[in-house]
Amino acid sequence: MNFLKTIDAKHFHTNIPYKPMGKYAHFLTVRVTESYPLFQTDGELNKSRVRAGIEKEESESQKTISRLAMFKRKQSTPERLVGRELLRNYGFMTAEECEYNVKFAMNNPDCIIYGFAIGDSGSEKSKVVVDTAFSITEYADSHETFTLNAPYENGTMAAKGEKKANGELDGKIGSVTARINQQDHIKPQIFFPSIVTLKDPTEASFLYVFNNILRTRHYGAQTTRTGRVRNELIGVIFADGEIVSNLRWTQAIYDYMKKNATLASTEPLNEDDVTEAAARTIASLMQGEFLVHEDFIGETFKSLLNEVKAITTNEENLKKMLKKADDEAKAYAQKHIKGKDKVPAK
Repeated sequence: MNFLKTIDAKHFHTNIPYKPMGKYAHFLTVRVTESYPLFQTDGELNKSRVRAGIEKEESESQKTISRLAMFKRKQSTPERLVGRELLRNYGFMTAEECEYNVKFAMNNPDCIIYGFAIGDSGSEKSKVVVDTAFSITEYADSHETFTLNAPYENGTMAAKGEKKANGELDGKIGSVTARINQQDHIKPQIFFPSIVTLKDPTEASFLYVFNNILRTRHYGAQTTRTGRVRNELIGVIFADGEIVSNLRWTQAIYDYMKKNATLASTEPLNEDDVTEAAARTIASLMQGEFLVHEDFIGETFKSLLNEVKAITTNEENLKKMLKKADDEAKAYAQKHIKGKDKVPAK
């Protein structure tokens, strides 16, 4: 069955192909922090020194700045875990048969679309391509340093002292704990333009990845306590190749907002201004690409988004989509993955 009417069926494969066939679906996403997430390695926030913009005649564009970096695994892992949760919830996968980074079942939508590697047992390359995303604003304007503490059970930082076996107090009454630390956190309302690419999509795999992006709410370290991030999708581009990088798109947005005086370093960026800049710059950048492409941005994307929402928010439609994605994954695994040729497709 066909789920989408706003997209020409020529952009999708009827089955998951074994070899690359040159069809790409690019999800144009602006990731917006809504709390104080941590994108870090070895205790420090990830950052990179890059050029501010791409305009050759603008002196501001030529300068070099430090930007926060959101590495690719910080983006793809939370999204695929959300998809796995959904598959378990509706009975298409169990925790016993497929455990992330421990034991892959090799025949469900997560394994086939996002890939896996199990040494000599088999591997599948990910069909979802995600690259490092960079903050629009500078590192200095995008993070804060917080002092963290670990209080005692009485809610204070002062120890009451406990009795040892010999009756003496263990620790002086009123002594203050040394469990205090400092940690850099990313501020709320920091924007990371990010393009998520799905190679050789079927309609079901397209909807599966689309749904994962829309549903994912936490990224980075300590995801149970912080890390709230919202994915604001501004469009989808179908092409016969990969499009511009996250960095180039971010630099173009920086130039656009600088030129329109909407890039204030002392205040959070206005989300409407960022969305407008992101849509206009990606449309402009695509004019310079040597690709055949069809863009769903603006009003055309709203129609697609409403159609996707009607599927993903209706339990029966959602289960049908997951069932189609699961059937495609099992058929692919049975035909192409070693050791799955004797596993019957459900």
